[in-house]
Amino acid sequence: MHFSIIIPVLNEAKSLPACLEALQGLRHQAEIMVVDGGSSDDTLTIATGLADRVVRTHRGRALQMNAGARQAKGDVFLFLHADTFLPDHALTLIQQQLMQGGQWGRFDICLCGRPVMLKVIAQLMNWRSRLTGIATGDQAIFVTRQAFFSVGGYPDIALMEDIALSKLLKNIGPPIYLSAKVSSAGRRWETFGVFRTILLMWSLRLGYFFGADPSELAKLYHRGRFWKP
Repeated sequence: MHFSIIIPVLNEAKSLPACLEALQGLRHQAEIMVVDGGSSDDTLTIATGLADRVVRTHRGRALQMNAGARQAKGDVFLFLHADTFLPDHALTLIQQQLMQGGQWGRFDICLCGRPVMLKVIAQLMNWRSRLTGIATGDQAIFVTRQAFFSVGGYPDIALMEDIALSKLLKNIGPPIYLSAKVSSAGRRWETFGVFRTILLMWSLRLGYFFGADPSELAKLYHRGRFWKP
């Protein structure tokens, strides 16, 4: 079983070196792909030296991940954010579960940063995911090539693409929940503040549930603004 680790990036020169260096020991099991959405910093230079393949495409996380998947050679896709680190033996853990009949899943998450509340938030994210069967991109979603393309890949929307993909994949099988934790930077919470970010994300999710345009929700997200009915 061969893996493709697909990392969508946009101006991630600060985070990308540590991310890619942490993956070097996995290159005998996986190809490392960086999919750039038009970076204006040194992201491409960094990626060229540390990744097996660099794909350039238009901006948009869903669009970038789909572009990476179309060029990927692996039997299993692992979508990883540039500020997220895999646990030890991550690919072995995935392979063991997929060999038992699973088709997709995600890891538990640990958020790193100064606010003490990040530990609580991470635990709530893990519980919510188990309850709903919905995975977030922060949790490093993995999926077999066959399952990914059978549902058409990520819906090409500007935000909530991870929720949309999870809903599609749930139709073909339940997710695998790996209790091993990926560690991800809590920079979103540090930027807007912990409690404001919690309210912001629930506001945007509510908007998505009620059919708001993901493009408009993405604008609100980047500005730190709440969705209003």
